[in-house]
Amino acid sequence: MSRYLIDGSFPLSGRIKASGNKNAALPCIAAALLTDEEVVLRNVPDIEDVTVMLDILAAFGAAVSKDGPGVLRLKAGSIGTSDLPAEQAAKIRASLLFVGPLLARTGKVSLPPPGGDVIGRRRLDTHFLALSALGARIEVDGLFRLTANKLVGVEIFLDEASVTATENAVMAAVLAEGRTVIQNAASEPHVQDLCALLNAMGAGINGIGSNILVIEGAKKLFGADFTIGPDFMEVGSFIGLAAVTRSELVIEDAAPRNLKMTKIAFGKLGIHWETEGDSIRIAPGLTLKVSPDLGGSIPEIADAPWPGFPPDLTSIVTVVATQVEGTVLIHEKMFESRMFFVDKLIGMGARIILCDPHRAVVSGPARLRASELVSPDVRAGMALVIAALCAEGRSVIQNVYQIERGYENLTERLQLLGARISRADG
Repeated sequence: MSRYLIDGSFPLSGRIKASGNKNAALPCIAAALLTDEEVVLRNVPDIEDVTVMLDILAAFGAAVSKDGPGVLRLKAGSIGTSDLPAEQAAKIRASLLFVGPLLARTGKVSLPPPGGDVIGRRRLDTHFLALSALGARIEVDGLFRLTANKLVGVEIFLDEASVTATENAVMAAVLAEGRTVIQNAASEPHVQDLCALLNAMGAGINGIGSNILVIEGAKKLFGADFTIGPDFMEVGSFIGLAAVTRSELVIEDAAPRNLKMTKIAFGKLGIHWETEGDSIRIAPGLTLKVSPDLGGSIPEIADAPWPGFPPDLTSIVTVVATQVEGTVLIHEKMFESRMFFVDKLIGMGARIILCDPHRAVVSGPARLRASELVSPDVRAGMALVIAALCAEGRSVIQNVYQIERGYENLTERLQLLGARISRADG
């Protein structure tokens, strides 16, 4: 099992470019099944989740090739099977994203239970309710089996603003007969990227960026050449890293337009940055201090569907709060197991009270001590990297596979900033 060796308490400096958005790349890869022509994707991050998605795509009979760094050429001229391979599907929750395209293209799909981060119950109901409304029939016998003689456009109100359920419904609807209206749709930047790709392929999607999507079904989709946007989760992680290590960092291709709520949340902790075109600069030695709410109340940082504070950054902001003067409540509303990683921070010396599975009160600043750690999921794993880089001494983080599912060439990129981090195998 691979691990990171990290010596903390050293400031960083330099420039780092944001990678392509992992959560946009994965549905865009799945969308290549909607046409028999070639789809070219650019700015695709070189991460484990992408590798698994490409393995699944190839298992369906699609041609997959790399054309330089971050460039993929995908062509599903014909589809040999509609059965998702169980071994790969168990590695990644995004395997779900093949259901909509396969149903639209072949009229059937067989899906084993998907894998992914263990951060609490993650319902599949919204996916299947949406696809059922479009005309799919669903059977469950250990596998999820969906069939449809024909998909027909309809008005759908999603029972939750699920990102992947929205993406599955959209990918099925683009080849459905007639008009589909999806209400309470997710509208994150990665959903917007998928919709933009589909329109470039000949789909008719209106309302992109809102929670109401109107889709005119097309007879056929075509090839396209599309560039994935930057990963604002990664940008938020690097902002947190710069703040707690008292470092000066410039994050290039940061897409400040996607950081508005992130800026408000980090601002409650005294973290600010300057915008330089499409880059942002975090100054060294920020005064990290909690800004109380009016009347002196303890402030809350709570996640919410887009454009609210991203759930994937709650782990990051929790670590940051341990280094900030004052007390703040972190409220993770969406996943009941995501906050359990704080026991590792407490073991490092953080002052955190876990109130319940969703809420933690953090008081700082705390001197963190190096520790032996295990990464539980992608975002908590990155949070532990940040904690180790500001802790005293050498930390060891095991199970870094979980981190590398979402962060591209992390050790090499951090080393270029001066971080004392190395990767060891075995």
